[in-house]
Amino acid sequence: MRPLDWVVLVSWLVLLISYGLWRGRGSNTVNQFLLAGKTMPWYAMGLSIMATQAGAITFISTPGQAYVDGMRFVQFYFGLPIAMVILSATVVPIFHRAKVYTAYEYLEQRFDAKTRALVSMIFLIERGLSAGIALAAPGIVLSAILHLPFVWTTLIMGCIVILFTTMGGIKAITWADVPQMIVILASLILALSVAIRLLPPGVSFLDAARLAGAAGKLNAVVTHFDWKDRYNLWSGVIGGAFLALAYFGADQSQVQRYLTGKSIGQSRLSLLFNAMAKVPMQFLILYIGSMVFVFFLFDKPPLLFHPVEMARIQTTAQFPGIASRYDSAFDQRRVAALTYVAALANKDAPDDLSRQAALEKFRAAQKAFDGARGEALNLSTENDTNYIFLTFVMRYLPAGIVGLVLAVIFTASMSSSSGEINSLATVTVIDIYKRHLHPGASDHHYLVASRAATVFWGAFATIFATFAYNFGALIEAVNQVGSLFYGGLLGVFVLAFFAKKVGGTAAFYGVIAGELAIFATARFTSIKFLWYNVIGSLVVIAVGLLLSKLEHRHT
Repeated sequence: MRPLDWVVLVSWLVLLISYGLWRGRGSNTVNQFLLAGKTMPWYAMGLSIMATQAGAITFISTPGQAYVDGMRFVQFYFGLPIAMVILSATVVPIFHRAKVYTAYEYLEQRFDAKTRALVSMIFLIERGLSAGIALAAPGIVLSAILHLPFVWTTLIMGCIVILFTTMGGIKAITWADVPQMIVILASLILALSVAIRLLPPGVSFLDAARLAGAAGKLNAVVTHFDWKDRYNLWSGVIGGAFLALAYFGADQSQVQRYLTGKSIGQSRLSLLFNAMAKVPMQFLILYIGSMVFVFFLFDKPPLLFHPVEMARIQTTAQFPGIASRYDSAFDQRRVAALTYVAALANKDAPDDLSRQAALEKFRAAQKAFDGARGEALNLSTENDTNYIFLTFVMRYLPAGIVGLVLAVIFTASMSSSSGEINSLATVTVIDIYKRHLHPGASDHHYLVASRAATVFWGAFATIFATFAYNFGALIEAVNQVGSLFYGGLLGVFVLAFFAKKVGGTAAFYGVIAGELAIFATARFTSIKFLWYNVIGSLVVIAVGLLLSKLEHRHT
């Protein structure tokens, strides 16, 4: 970090936090603190929803995911536009007309108190764990930059998030996300531009795309169906749609965003905006990862991107031999990549044999390189995917841009974590405390309780984050955690909206059955996590309908 980077980093942090708190002033009632007084315009809600998803995890882990596994992760979002259209037509008007603070209040209106309490507890468990994983991402950044223990950096970030969320409420969070999202897009474009500009002379943008494709890094669409494959067209469209329906239709962290809208129309526009913009943005982030991969074809990357693990394995007896094979494999891969580019540029070639031979040589060199790096990864005790993009940023981006990208990572984490913690506090106070423990108190009492719950969940997320350090690619970890619970949430809301004859008891046991089915699938099968959402929701619906039918037979 150079002085200019620190200036940009600190300035952006101070500016964004100050702006958010200024826009969030006046949050001195429960309605203002939790729902912004239902005053938010569609563009603020839309950008806030998008900024919440484009958190620190997205910046840290997603480019690294493309570097390692290619762009097929983008298929995860293919079902999102479908879900947004469905939710805009159904869920948004239902929640707005019900005049609820949380999605789970509606479940008591439709079913009963025990169903509301069960689903509220499921949400608190799921979102509490996810908030911890979201906080782990900036902790990794701070640890790498400041050379401090990961635990300390996580505690620092957690304290900032708790303070901001407790003081500003949902209004501060939402308005801060508007400039945040603009700067996110600018930093993404800058990072991509730098990666392309740093390519060797003679390697064009088109050449870079061809090299990434030859190495299997542009596999944005995989049509082969396989239950065991995490990301393909079918899991993305079907499983991704179910996940998005649950996330935006039954997860309070997202429902709360569009409950702040001025009207049903404004809330609908915020979701439809995300339907159009989310997939292209995710494609851009993954494409940056593929271009970072191409850059490292010509500029030798570290054997391990994780600096602490790299230092540790250097002391092992196996390291000299692995390092020697790695250096040799990199040199051969670099020559093979340049040879392939030259073959592509040779328009006078009589046939495609020379190009095919160059392509096969490049792929063989890539395989040898992966093998050498794999030997080092086998010695490592921690995943280094989350360090790939950070390594590129810290080593190669110009002064000032490094600070900007890191500032965006920090504030993106603040945005996503603050929203999650605010929603956790909302459900805790509205669905648990006010409903079951202390009904009938004053508005000021529940405002104080909301702030106290914010502090509690912020502390919980911070503590859990210290254990999320080695969860692998964080972007996958947070979605895997959600998929263990979202099927149950989605299923019960489908029953609530569309199965008018199903009562509270049938819905209650349907949710339990759905969650048991999800955990059994995760424990005893090799089916990948995107399908958990489909399985869980279908089991909830089937059991709820069956029990309801049996109830009616006995009455």
